Amino acid sequence: NLHTPTTSCLHGLTLHTLTHTHALHIERERERERERGGSIREVGVAELVAAGLGAEEAVGLERELKDAIGRAGGDGGGCGSDPPALWREITARRLLKPSYPHAVHQLVYYAVYANYDASANGPPLYWFPSRLAVWECGRGRARTGRIAYGDGTNGSEAAIPTWPLLLSNFVHVYKLGPAYENSWPKAFGLFVRGSHHELQVISKLFCSASRGKYLLTWVYWSIVLKELSILFREPPNCILDTSDKSKHGGTWLPGSVLNIAECCLLPSNYPAKKDDGTAIVWRDEGCDDSNVNQMTLKELREQVMFVANALDAMFLKGDAIAIDMPMTVTAVIIYLATVLAGLIVVAIADSFAPKEIATRLRVSKAKAIFTQDFIVRGGRRFPLYSRVVEAAPSKAIVIPAAGNNVNILLRKQDLSWKDFLSNVHNLARPHDFSPIYQPIESMTNILFSSGTTGDPKAIPWTQLSPIRCAADSWAHIDVQSGDVFCWPTNLGWVMGPILLYSCFLSGATLALYHGSPLGRDFGKFVQDAGVTILGTVPSLVKAWKSSECMEGLDWTKIKSFGSTGEASNVDDDLWLSSRAYYNPIVECCGGTELASSYIQGNLLQPQAFGAFSSASMTSGIVILDDYGVPYLDDQACVGEVGLFPIYMGATDRLLNADHEEVYFKGMPMYKGMHLRKHGDIVKRTVGGYFVVQGRADDTMNLGGIKTSSVEIERVCEQADECVLETAAVSAAPVDGGPEQLAIFVVLKKQFDGEPEKLKKRFSRAIQRNLNPLFKVSFVKIVPEFPRTASNKLLRRVLRDQLKQDLHISSRM
Repeated sequence: NLHTPTTSCLHGLTLHTLTHTHALHIERERERERERGGSIREVGVAELVAAGLGAEEAVGLERELKDAIGRAGGDGGGCGSDPPALWREITARRLLKPSYPHAVHQLVYYAVYANYDASANGPPLYWFPSRLAVWECGRGRARTGRIAYGDGTNGSEAAIPTWPLLLSNFVHVYKLGPAYENSWPKAFGLFVRGSHHELQVISKLFCSASRGKYLLTWVYWSIVLKELSILFREPPNCILDTSDKSKHGGTWLPGSVLNIAECCLLPSNYPAKKDDGTAIVWRDEGCDDSNVNQMTLKELREQVMFVANALDAMFLKGDAIAIDMPMTVTAVIIYLATVLAGLIVVAIADSFAPKEIATRLRVSKAKAIFTQDFIVRGGRRFPLYSRVVEAAPSKAIVIPAAGNNVNILLRKQDLSWKDFLSNVHNLARPHDFSPIYQPIESMTNILFSSGTTGDPKAIPWTQLSPIRCAADSWAHIDVQSGDVFCWPTNLGWVMGPILLYSCFLSGATLALYHGSPLGRDFGKFVQDAGVTILGTVPSLVKAWKSSECMEGLDWTKIKSFGSTGEASNVDDDLWLSSRAYYNPIVECCGGTELASSYIQGNLLQPQAFGAFSSASMTSGIVILDDYGVPYLDDQACVGEVGLFPIYMGATDRLLNADHEEVYFKGMPMYKGMHLRKHGDIVKRTVGGYFVVQGRADDTMNLGGIKTSSVEIERVCEQADECVLETAAVSAAPVDGGPEQLAIFVVLKKQFDGEPEKLKKRFSRAIQRNLNPLFKVSFVKIVPEFPRTASNKLLRRVLRDQLKQDLHISSRM
């Protein structure tokens, strides 16, 4: 009886359906592989020409593929073949050029893995770290010691390690994850040649780590604070204090005082940040044939201090100041200036409707808001100031989208950007500002994440949060001085501050495109700016691939990609990685309240498309069964994820909700720790990779934006008079990709409704009242909803039904 299931039956049904859906997904992929052709040994000139290669190129590629099969030591698809070894050979030799048609890349990749059994061997691997890359990444680019692969004989190099190098090598071993715990001493023997006594000491250090469970955390974060440009006004008493048992996550860097914006702006020798070094590169939409604009670190610091002086003249320390505008150079300057002046940034995405803007202003008690007069896209101007005014902010400071002057009528209490800055010119030293130093737990930023009911959760970022997100970028994506890092985003979403701090705390250059990232113009900026790390969301990659707008551009300077926000599609990722000779895509999954990702790709491990290879550094996770009991660490399974509470940078409070209830209520104890809730359903594959399979609660992920079922239902139920009630659920397609929104509808008696008409009305209502980026993919009219005995709506049952419908439609 779907109306009155027990909780355990419901969990079992959900888990079974998730597992069944994954099995269907695997079968569908195998069907597609069969449709694309046979094994790699059957790929010849004719198949390559049919996929779009010229005859001469096809002959050359066929010859090179046969040579690669021989070098990989297999028969190209028979029982003795090793598909990962063959694919590694193909990519290492760069046989598949970015200029080749995508059909050629598809043909070769799916042929290599045609007979691969993922259920027995784990997901197909496409990228493999070289030994040298492992060393360089793992040693944290340590400033002492030498690479020591040999034993010191026969000309091989040996090095006597110093303690800094030993600790840096610790990062290498730690990144490999818990599965390598028993091999730590051996791993150090591989990478470091030291005295017998030194290796004995380090072995004891590692072997005692499980007994002194925070020792590894202490070592790692001690290294990170030296690798990032963190400058303390007063240093911390220790890395982590767990004496206060009321704090699940402990107290991090207690006693320290700093200004995290100052850390972004000051030059340093290590990481290499020079005053004349490039801090930001950017280009405006419509100027695609112009040179890329550049701003040095010194110029950025002077601009930030100039704006900080203007803020200091108008507001008081601790005031909340909102920013609602595209992530331009000016927006970045305002953000840093706000933090430098001891104020709090309230981050609001520029896509929000007036009602959503008003909610965030009310919850944060913002004193003012920075915005633009218009948003310019594709040569058209879209009003932004008028939308902000509808939200009734106390004061708005308006930046012109183009030119130097605002050409719209402002309210009496509002100021143009030029007028806001005018008083600063009277100062003796307008480009100098003394930072406001505060304890590390001081709030610097308020971000928002949708809850399941009511107002969005107001999540405070402290000065710990930037350190956490920059550390994850350094450790997992390998962001470092000399990189050019681009990720189309907005300061209103968590990736905006993550991108900003990841660049400025590591010495990398921030790359910003002032326009839409959907077209070729953005891709040309990536090429011209020399971007080395490009962040994406899967829906954006899908748009690039389907439109073929990036063909002919050179993205081969990109050493790695980042991906977050929604589920990745394997074939879309194949296309993206191929643009840079199959460099890795680092998948990231986390949350605003974590200031980071709890699982990520890891450049010390082979990578699989759409999968996460490890927990993030110093984070711990378990996967829970239907009864809240953790599965074994190496067991393939599916269940709700639980996070270890000792998590540097994670929130310990919410401004408008009960933090304990939101993140800890109902979660089990594990090894003396109260696990932290995150809400994802995660599959751990054979081989230890992770795949996120959706949300355990009723919060949906639409286009990378978390939103609540209740919010959408509230809007839809007012969209048409025939609607009695609605239920909003979402699910990813069988073959992967972004979640699709479905609305189940119960009609009022004596009313008729047509799904297609309702679909249009629901979409318009959602876009008008919630977010213009959301759209309804399906509407299904049903006689009634499944409910519990206490009349609670069972959205999970409807979600399972949607998945089944998606599976059926995929086979038609």
